[in-house]
Amino acid sequence: MSRRLVSITLDNLHDLPIRCRRCVFWELDPIHAERAEAAGDPALEKESWVSSVLLEWGSCGKIVYVDGVPAGFVMYAPPGYVPRSVTFPTSPVSADAVLLMTAHIVSEFSGGGLGRMLVQGVVKDLTRRGVKALEAFGDLRWEKPGCILPADYLLAVGFKTVRPHPRYPRLRLEIKSTVSWREDVESALERLLGSMSPDVILRPV
Repeated sequence: MSRRLVSITLDNLHDLPIRCRRCVFWELDPIHAERAEAAGDPALEKESWVSSVLLEWGSCGKIVYVDGVPAGFVMYAPPGYVPRSVTFPTSPVSADAVLLMTAHIVSEFSGGGLGRMLVQGVVKDLTRRGVKALEAFGDLRWEKPGCILPADYLLAVGFKTVRPHPRYPRLRLEIKSTVSWREDVESALERLLGSMSPDVILRPV
């Protein structure tokens, strides 16, 4: 079984699950996201966003392939490129951090260590670019799959709460050039990414 991790580009964006390709929850503010949905083709807005971030900042996501089949992905970007981030009650994201937006592993590939591979890829990329931390908004009442990551899982993989909230705390993972992943953290990462699905959109309140 061969595994390959690559950066998301306009050439492979179509390899994301169709619902993810059409989801602009993070990429647009709520008003423009609703307009994109009403226009009937949010995938064009997604492509435009990826194009802009690639040109201005660089890599903003990773896709993992197993035997040539897309098996999972993760997306991340500086908060300035993520309009939705300012709508959370625990915003803003720290100026020295990149926002972990969303992640997903196709169900048939869960449990194979792909979560570890994706997150290690993100950490290596951000380390090379001199980024100090990765932050995320977690959901403490997470019940159904959606675009917001479960806070409990983020805590389990090493994130620390930097701004508490009864529903959407902001969490932070310090990035160091000598990052090491313990077996229990790797297992938690796998559970986290395997649980994510784009079928349901959770909106902050």
